[in-house]
Amino acid sequence: MLPDLSEFTPHRTVFDAPFEGEPVPGLRADYFRRAEGDRIATVGRYSIGGRDLLMAWGYVDEEHCRHNAVRDPGGGWHEPADGCPDVELVRDGQAVVGLAVRAPSGTWIRP
Repeated sequence: MLPDLSEFTPHRTVFDAPFEGEPVPGLRADYFRRAEGDRIATVGRYSIGGRDLLMAWGYVDEEHCRHNAVRDPGGGWHEPADGCPDVELVRDGQAVVGLAVRAPSGTWIRP
């Protein structure tokens, strides 16, 4: 089940958000948080061109994502999966021009 973002507080937004230390043109990362006892739950929602691409969530004290879900180009979300999504930078020569995310079906989603 996807996190209900209405239950979280917006934390910050990053434009041309980095992946593997490199800014990705057009990638917007919106981060949300909420207290859960003595821990802080966090959700990252990533979009390109105003279209959601993926969500990843867990706790701020964890090094990696606990769960993730990839948006289907048809409009819905794929079932959430454990861990971080498979993501790769899309390049034109040396320049980063986009991002691709692997859906649970194995299909690469390239917005």
